[in-house]
Amino acid sequence: MGKPYKKLKRILLILGITGAVYGVFRYLLPLVIPFLLAWGLALLLRPSAFWLARYSRITLRMGGRKKTIFVPAGIIGVVELLLIICAVTLMLYFGGRKLCLEAGMFLEQIPIWVSALDTWLTGMCHQVENCFCLPPDCLVLLMREMLQGLMESLKQTAMPYLMVNSVTIFQYGVKASVVSVILLVSVGMILGEMELWRRRCEDSLFQKEFALIAHRLAIVANAYLKTQGIIMVLTTLICMAGLWILKNPYYLLAGIGIGILDALPIFGTGTVLIPWAMLCFFGRNWGEGMILLVLYLICYFLRELLEAKLMGNQVGLTSLETLISMYAGLKLFGIFGLFLGPIGLLLIEDLVKSAEET
Repeated sequence: MGKPYKKLKRILLILGITGAVYGVFRYLLPLVIPFLLAWGLALLLRPSAFWLARYSRITLRMGGRKKTIFVPAGIIGVVELLLIICAVTLMLYFGGRKLCLEAGMFLEQIPIWVSALDTWLTGMCHQVENCFCLPPDCLVLLMREMLQGLMESLKQTAMPYLMVNSVTIFQYGVKASVVSVILLVSVGMILGEMELWRRRCEDSLFQKEFALIAHRLAIVANAYLKTQGIIMVLTTLICMAGLWILKNPYYLLAGIGIGILDALPIFGTGTVLIPWAMLCFFGRNWGEGMILLVLYLICYFLRELLEAKLMGNQVGLTSLETLISMYAGLKLFGIFGLFLGPIGLLLIEDLVKSAEET
């Protein structure tokens, strides 16, 4: 009876811990994400903020007494974060300005592409008319009426859509502003109270669990950032090489832009390369279109193969375990589940092992 009872106990333990981890990720994590992000930023800023705070101390003699004046590490950290935000904003501004200039050049080509598409559709309609012995230009007129009806329907639905989404965007903008202020203030407070919270965690009844969770979060976050960085660099180089083969004058800027876009959770290389290839096909530029599609497939399979492999090697999971956990996380928690899935699996394994040892 010992072994069946032990197996049942282990199954119940795994189910209980899995349910607890799922509940924390589903209901508690959204409430504390800004503070976890602030804690991570505070850890990154801690060395420089504490160093500047230590060397900014000034000792003054006032009435025979020594008084030390210094700038708190929290204020220094907030100033550093603001400077970083300003630098990133300037980079985005100049990058966006350059992008707008290139977008203007792109828009100038749209009438040419529309004309080429119209010529192609007209030729196809004439071929069908000749094949089925239809009256001349009947399909051309029908196609034009369909396109005009499509444009009218788009106009009618565009305004309500824009109105609804403009309100939604405004709400998200307000929320983002509030969260940004909370994040900024939290970074300063955490830097000022970091030692206090560290002592509280060490004296807590759940000190072992806190240390375990913090250790796993650090490992997975480090592995995720390294993996995305490696994939982004490789994708950028591949895109630069492909665009250089196509003799694109903006191969450097376009390759960097596609690489950064691929690293973002929602977008990817297909956001740029697939529409670009379709436009090439419409313009009967078959060679360039095929090269762009091959470029997309290379980047896609590179990400699919390397993401699970690199993540698994760094966090201690096999490639299959990493892939399964990332897919399960994607289904359960959306796009952020790609990051939460491996964390959840590691936490479940560690907490089950810790519970069995006690």
